[in-house]
Amino acid sequence: MTIAEVAHVHGVHAKTIRRMIARGDLEAVRLGPRLIRVNRASLDASGGPYRALTGR
Repeated sequence: MTIAEVAHVHGVHAKTIRRMIARGDLEAVRLGPRLIRVNRASLDASGGPYRALTGR
């Protein structure tokens, strides 16, 4: 999934998803200089951005 798709589905800003990738909370793959795809398995494992941010 793209960063924008993940952000839209979970109701957070794309910058939040980028921060989670940078922290290592989500796995992502870079497919070129600007294209990033988020691993769905890591998104499911984290419980979504809200759970990863709050620990709830």
